[in-house]
Amino acid sequence: MATDPAAVEHARQEPRTADDDLHRPIVGLALAGATVAVLVLGILDLPRAAAALPDIARHAMEIALPKWGQNEVVSEVVYGSRGWDTFGETFLLLAAVVSVVTLTRSPETRTEYVGESMAGREEQAEVDPKGGGGDSDEQESRQAEEQEEEEEKGGDVAPNADDVPLGMRAPERAAGMSVVVRVGARIAAVPLLVAGFYLCLWGYTPGGGFPAGAVIMGVALVMYTAFGHQAVGRAVRPSVVEPIEMFGAMAIIAIGLFGLLFKDSMFANFLTLAVPGTIRAGGTNQLFSGSELIEVATGLTIATFSLLGMKHDWAPDEDDDGGDNGSDGSDNGSDGSDGREEQS
Repeated sequence: MATDPAAVEHARQEPRTADDDLHRPIVGLALAGATVAVLVLGILDLPRAAAALPDIARHAMEIALPKWGQNEVVSEVVYGSRGWDTFGETFLLLAAVVSVVTLTRSPETRTEYVGESMAGREEQAEVDPKGGGGDSDEQESRQAEEQEEEEEKGGDVAPNADDVPLGMRAPERAAGMSVVVRVGARIAAVPLLVAGFYLCLWGYTPGGGFPAGAVIMGVALVMYTAFGHQAVGRAVRPSVVEPIEMFGAMAIIAIGLFGLLFKDSMFANFLTLAVPGTIRAGGTNQLFSGSELIEVATGLTIATFSLLGMKHDWAPDEDDDGGDNGSDGSDNGSDGSDGREEQS
């Protein structure tokens, strides 16, 4: 076998000295010190309470109530004066979600984010019917998958953590966590959901659809963590979540285009103003916020559960030289003299 000149040259290099070891900490300290200095200067330069309002802040306060029917300026800025910024942030999130789905989705048809894939099981059985090849960890993982498959066919769910004796070896077969975690998740889910929708719906409080969507996604993640994928499997699946996300994105685009059509400006308010302080206050700002709640909640859910549902590729590549399926290994070991010559 030909020797790599770069590898030989690397092996001949002299060992690192103490001065080399100090290089990275010194650079890290210098960068950290520069960052702290910038933050301190920025804090010292913040406007004081008696400072005059910037023109953009004064403009937002002047138009919030008469033009948008909102007596809370933050929401008016986010979805009114700076609506294009919010539009860009939302569709950057959509682009990130598409990237995550592209990187994590398997070649087989996927009907759920977290759970077993029938196509993957069939391929695994064809490539390695014996399962494991002597690897105890892989054998245990396969046994756990087979047990869960049998439980699903029988209509039963995997046992809760309370039913699994302590000291059991991995892999963990419990669908849910301990009773303390499950009760805590049930208690926390209700106020979190209420807080999320409150942030989105009421036009006279700071908030909006973006933080509200993150809260809603967090509730789904908490329920998955506490109870297992069966608890959220019916709702958190591609056929359900992805169309809803696209609906939210199209609704945001439609709100902007209707503003351009009726008021000659993207995202301009084209609805009749309601009484300030009510749930309808804000006109199209509330529609924008609600559509963003749908887009952000579903987008973050898709990205999160796509990463959680990434599969291990049990099937070896056709050009794999590692000899996982035994074919390549037999060829390499058929002539012992060749192997010794290569090593020499």
